[in-house]
Amino acid sequence: MSSATEDGAVRIACAVAIAGMACRTAPPVLGPTTRAATVDEVVRIRCDRDGREVVTTWDGTVYAFASGEEPRALFAITGTNVARCVRHAGTWWLTSRELMIYRDPVSGTLLDRWTNPWSGEVVPVVHVANRVVQRELGTARLVVADGVANLAIDVVMAYPNPLASDAALRAFDPAPTYRAAELFTLSADATAALDPARATVPTMSLVWTRVGPWLPWMHATGDGYLVYSARGRKLAAREPLPAALAHVIDERAPQYHHAPACVVVGPSVTSWTYFAAHLAAYLAGRTFPLAEPRVETCAP
Repeated sequence: MSSATEDGAVRIACAVAIAGMACRTAPPVLGPTTRAATVDEVVRIRCDRDGREVVTTWDGTVYAFASGEEPRALFAITGTNVARCVRHAGTWWLTSRELMIYRDPVSGTLLDRWTNPWSGEVVPVVHVANRVVQRELGTARLVVADGVANLAIDVVMAYPNPLASDAALRAFDPAPTYRAAELFTLSADATAALDPARATVPTMSLVWTRVGPWLPWMHATGDGYLVYSARGRKLAAREPLPAALAHVIDERAPQYHHAPACVVVGPSVTSWTYFAAHLAAYLAGRTFPLAEPRVETCAP
C-alpha cells in the first residue's frame, strides 16, 4: 500500500467467494475472541485459496508533521493492489502489484508535479508503482467480535536505507536506517472467514495507517514525518477501478491490471528502491509511473 508499500509488507486484497457449496462445516461459535489466526484464515481473508486474482482499492490522506508546524493534509491518495495467493515451496505466498497515485488534497486533481511548500521547489511526483510485492504468509492477530473477524497485521520496519550508501541518492534521504510502520486491519464476516470449507470471503474492508519519513522525491530536508490514513475494500468481480486510477494504469502502466502468475524471482519493489532505480528519469523531469518490462521469471 512505501510511500505505499515497503519491502516485506503484506499487501491488501481478497477475491470473490465460491457460491453454492452444497456441504459446509457447521458455523463456528462467534463469541468475542482474540487469538492467532491460522495461515489458512489469513489466506481466506486476504485473498483466495484457489489462486484467483483479487483486487482491493483504497482512498485516504497523507498528513505532514513538520517540526514546529501544525500538521497539514499534504496529499490525497488512491491506490490499488492486485494479488493472488499461491502455494510455493510447501507454503502459502502472496504475490501482487501495487499502484497508488498522489492527488491534490483539495481539488483531487492528479499531481504529476508538486511544489514543495517549505522550499518552493517544483519536483516530479513519483507515484507508487511497486511492480512486485510478495512475501511468504504467516499468522496474524485475529479478533472476532459481533460477527466480524478482524485480522490485525502490524509491519514495523527498521533496515539499512537503500539511498544512504550512494552519493547521488543520499541528498534525497541521508538517514542510515529506514524506519516506518504499516498497520493494517482487514475485516470480514466471521462466519465466512472462519469456515474451513470456503476458499475466500465474499467481502472485505480494510483500514491502513502508515507512519514514515519524507518521500525521497519530495526533496524535503527539514525534520518531520508523514502519516497515511486510508480505508478501502475488496472489489467485486468485474467491478471497475476508480476512474482516475484506471486512467493512469491504462495510459502508463497496463501491467498493473493483473497480478504476477507465480512467485517471482527477485526482491519486492519499494518506493525507495523504485526511486533509486529511476533517479535519472526523476532528474530529467519524466512523468511517473514509467513503462516497465513485462518479462518475469517464476521462482523454482
